[in-house]
Amino acid sequence: MIRRIVGIETEFGITSVGGEGARSLGPDEIARYLFRPVVERWRSSNVFLENGARLYLDVGSHPEYATAECDGLRQLVAHDRAGERIVDDLAVHAEQSLAADGIDAKVYLFKNNTDSAGNSYGCHENYLLDRSTQVRGIATDLLPFLVTRQLICGAGKILTGPPAGGVGGETLEPTYCFSQRAEHMWDGVSSATTRSRPLINTRDEPHADSTRFRRMHVIVGDSNMIETTTLLKVASTRLVLEMFEAGMELRPMAVAHPVRAIREVSRDLTGTRPVALTDGTTMTALEIQREFLAAVHRYLDAGGWERDDRPDVERAVALWERVLDAVESGDHDSIAADIDWAAKLRLVRQVQDRTGADLDHPRLAQIDLTYHDVRPGRGLHSLLERRGMVTRVVDDAEVEAARTQPPATTRGALRGRFISAARAAGRDFTVDWVHLKVGDGTLPTVACTDPFSHEDPRVDDLIATLGR
Repeated sequence: MIRRIVGIETEFGITSVGGEGARSLGPDEIARYLFRPVVERWRSSNVFLENGARLYLDVGSHPEYATAECDGLRQLVAHDRAGERIVDDLAVHAEQSLAADGIDAKVYLFKNNTDSAGNSYGCHENYLLDRSTQVRGIATDLLPFLVTRQLICGAGKILTGPPAGGVGGETLEPTYCFSQRAEHMWDGVSSATTRSRPLINTRDEPHADSTRFRRMHVIVGDSNMIETTTLLKVASTRLVLEMFEAGMELRPMAVAHPVRAIREVSRDLTGTRPVALTDGTTMTALEIQREFLAAVHRYLDAGGWERDDRPDVERAVALWERVLDAVESGDHDSIAADIDWAAKLRLVRQVQDRTGADLDHPRLAQIDLTYHDVRPGRGLHSLLERRGMVTRVVDDAEVEAARTQPPATTRGALRGRFISAARAAGRDFTVDWVHLKVGDGTLPTVACTDPFSHEDPRVDDLIATLGR
């Protein structure tokens, strides 16, 4: 039975809007208010929670939430959505604290990837691989998939003004793009994450037994709001990696200029702009994606269906094909309930049809941003969800449970149990992805090096002795 560990890290954009005459707040000050209850409770702004997740304040005053290790797609979607609710609770508390200090301001958190100043922040995916899998060895084959994956899981973006690192130095007319991150990637393969922003990150940091496991850290993807988009993003990538680990071969599709290609693909909603390959030929983004989809079908039919989350995989593969058909036909509305870029594009076009506004109109820029507001009942995605206009993978009860309960079938369960027990016993403790440690050094540190293991007698013994 196939099991795979996956996780998502999301960096949230943050800003505030003051009332009339109120002073403006910078990101650092907003972040201090945002993380005040975290610091009061945990005495740190970098913590692991009872649900096994990590919450911390990243460089640039970005709140970041990293899900616990998940081994099911539905499970991952629930924990990703739980992160939205957790950070929004912090925003609500920050508004209350600001008001208590006499500051009239509303705090906004956006699950997106760019701000008005042109900065970009990421949504990173993590896939556990066998140690024998060489990331650099599969990079040539994986790059074509990542360059074109935005067709099926981009968040959508109105690009105005000079593009970041524009192809050929050109200035584009206002353009609606598949992806928010595409304009901000600077390298094909690298061990760096911020300096060069590669499509494939090769840093060897497994957060597990390094003799058995390797972690694929994907930083090219957009932050997604619609649950089925998240499902498709992770499922398709996980299946492609499984396929490579199984030794399946594809036709040669090595991309000659990945950074240029990812921008060009993003700006072409038809999916037909030629992508230059290293052998001198070209393929379109649609053709590349269909090659990967066909190969995944072959892999699944050859034994890849043997998995607990088969219904979710079947749903993702069917959606993959449906999205490619919609891009090819131009019938984007047919997937607007399922895919973020299409949902946002429908909103943009509805306003344009009513008002005649050009793409660079401030009202459309507001739609582009407000779609990603995580506040229930305020963000545009939230309103669409309440009206039943976007599809879901999980229900509210599953999201609520994921806020406090770790995944029961992975190492996250051990971490969550230890944190809950240590807090109940009033003991200081230190936790990271692997280690569980009592602060006073009176008990042994437990290293949980197997992300698949949700039971460990050493952890049971450690918890049993906490209250003594």
